[in-house]
Amino acid sequence: MSLIRPVVLSFSGHDPSGGAGVQADIETLVSHRCHAASVITALTEQDTRNVKKLLPQNPDNLVAQANTILADLPVKAFKIGLIGHHETAAAIHSILVKHPHIPVILDPVLAAGGGADLSSDQLIRAIVNLLLPCTTVLTPNSEEARQLAGLNNLNDCGLALLDKGSDYVMITGSHEHTPSVSNQLFHDQRCWETYTWDRLPFSYHGSGCTLASSIAALMAHGLEPLQAVIEAQEYTWNSLNAAYQPGTGQHIPDRFFWMDADS
Repeated sequence: MSLIRPVVLSFSGHDPSGGAGVQADIETLVSHRCHAASVITALTEQDTRNVKKLLPQNPDNLVAQANTILADLPVKAFKIGLIGHHETAAAIHSILVKHPHIPVILDPVLAAGGGADLSSDQLIRAIVNLLLPCTTVLTPNSEEARQLAGLNNLNDCGLALLDKGSDYVMITGSHEHTPSVSNQLFHDQRCWETYTWDRLPFSYHGSGCTLASSIAALMAHGLEPLQAVIEAQEYTWNSLNAAYQPGTGQHIPDRFFWMDADS
């Protein structure tokens, strides 16, 4: 009997430390019984503390790789993470517009967990003008939401990002100085729901990748965005709660926490 796993195509950067980027996407997608296909947007020099160098891929090569995959595999969802350059955003846009039936989950990585800037004004404009109109679920943290919207109030940011084209906007609150973490979901021109989670004690490397990839995986299995967002938050929180520290920097989510639970 053949094993059927829905295919998710991830556009992500390569993190040599194994905590974020395409490695995080693959671990999350495998945990959800998906087949992980990937196109690397950029190489990086980084560790669990910070990104030291960003090396974007040639846009033409990126398009060729994605087109080859799409001609062969029945992709059920796109997940976009680190983009790194405005020409890369334009290349991804050229792919998305040819496959409008495939849902797009965009984690707009504009800075590293350690603080390194991974964006530019040109990249932010490209994300807003080219990618948001193609996006099904946008998952910025609060700082990224403010950068993309050019506003400070998070409720205003969520509504503005809906106006810029995304169907759903999930603003995560881990960067806010609050006792608990509040994630706000915007849809249909309003704040649809606020989800509150216990704040965990550490700083985490790859949490945004985990959340977005989980949403993509669940939607690839056929879940509607609202249900996918709910279940993905639970998976991500459990991954963070089981996190470990392999180096001297941030903790890494244990995306295979469920293996211990099953044993």
